Amino acid sequence: MSFPAYPGYKHSGVELLGELPEHWTLKRFKNVFEERAERSADGLEELLSVSAYFGIKPRSESRDEGDHLSRAESLEGYKVCHPGDLVINIMLAWSRGLGFSWQSGIVSPAYCVFHVTDGSSPKFLDYLVRSDECIRYFKTHSAGIMDSRLRLYPESFGRLFTAIPPTCEQTQIARFLDHETARIDALIEEQHRLIELLKEKRQTVISHAVTKGLDSTVPMKDSGVDWLGEVPAHWVVGPLRWYATIQGGIAKGKDYEGRETVSLPYLRVANVQNGFVDLTEVKEISVLESEVERYSLRSGDVLMNEGGDNDKLGRGTVWQGQIEPCLHQNHVFAIRPNDLLSAEWLTAFTQCDQARSYFFLNSKQSTNLASISASNVMSLALPIPSVAEQKEILSVLNEGRVAHEELVNLATSIVEFLQERRSALISAAVTGKIDVRGWQPPARAQAPVLEAEAV
Repeated sequence: MSFPAYPGYKHSGVELLGELPEHWTLKRFKNVFEERAERSADGLEELLSVSAYFGIKPRSESRDEGDHLSRAESLEGYKVCHPGDLVINIMLAWSRGLGFSWQSGIVSPAYCVFHVTDGSSPKFLDYLVRSDECIRYFKTHSAGIMDSRLRLYPESFGRLFTAIPPTCEQTQIARFLDHETARIDALIEEQHRLIELLKEKRQTVISHAVTKGLDSTVPMKDSGVDWLGEVPAHWVVGPLRWYATIQGGIAKGKDYEGRETVSLPYLRVANVQNGFVDLTEVKEISVLESEVERYSLRSGDVLMNEGGDNDKLGRGTVWQGQIEPCLHQNHVFAIRPNDLLSAEWLTAFTQCDQARSYFFLNSKQSTNLASISASNVMSLALPIPSVAEQKEILSVLNEGRVAHEELVNLATSIVEFLQERRSALISAAVTGKIDVRGWQPPARAQAPVLEAEAV
């Protein structure tokens, strides 16, 4: 589906806005909004949160967004907002930290709250102020020398221009975008579900391969470990300490005052991901020359996180010596296998469901965090086939990993494409690049495709 342009355009006179439909009105935001000065008398209203991802919603619902719900002892004096009000986090307006509230509540005193004064549709304005064009416009007129310091002050916001269509047209544009973005969002959600299903299937394949092997016809035996169950009869089961040693890392903040030190790169929990080492940001730490060998990693070490949230607990990969020398902090174990155990086999086993359960059950839990001791790690019951069979199983798992990653990457690229089309559709509609006045919801619709000149 493609959409036509308007019959006629005029130049806005504002370089960043360009042309607008000739019957639209150019207004400053101060002629569309007025700042609301109302404050909470007791702070008992619903506390709302502002996010680039979801706009405005109750803060109690923002836990999944990484918000741990810390709050002041009293919210007295917080700013009140009503349904249809615009809330702007002036420090993050440049990165879409604003949106309209659809319920009554209160927000941080550091935010700005505006109500609509010119009769415009809040639904249309919500799409407008969160569009890519508006966000770029806000960033250009925010004060500050770097992104983290940018501020869009209310006076600056009020002086900026925007193109406003007639009210009935605003309603139609919002109606059109509600319908079309909902369809795109449904397609995005389907791809997210597919990615999760692929990950679950991959997890199941790994768990079966490293505990049952590849041949379903071989005799099985009881492993003697409740959480492990049966394993192939010719496999050996023993604690990890039989097959490896463990090395603890260096603690940050050690006092070396008056002693000569060297600064070396070291790995933290954030660097040790599931199946790979993230070297995007590798920090350095000061140590005594005599301690370098004690905390140095060796190629072939299995890195394992000692703690973090449950996803990070026990997470690990094989260190390939990408940086030499390189140390590791005390929250990252370095496990050094002997000749009977492949480092890749140990890594694969620690990713299986049975090992994940062991780590969880044998860790210390506090709030959202967990940690496991070196002693408990080394007590992990490990099913061990021969070195040759380890290699065979790992080869099959690697082939499956490549196919899995291709499918996940394809689904991820589809999500990115759909998100780009969603943003382009919103921008095209709220800036008048496409004319949707004659649009009606089709009986059977597919995601819209914009003409190149309309975007």
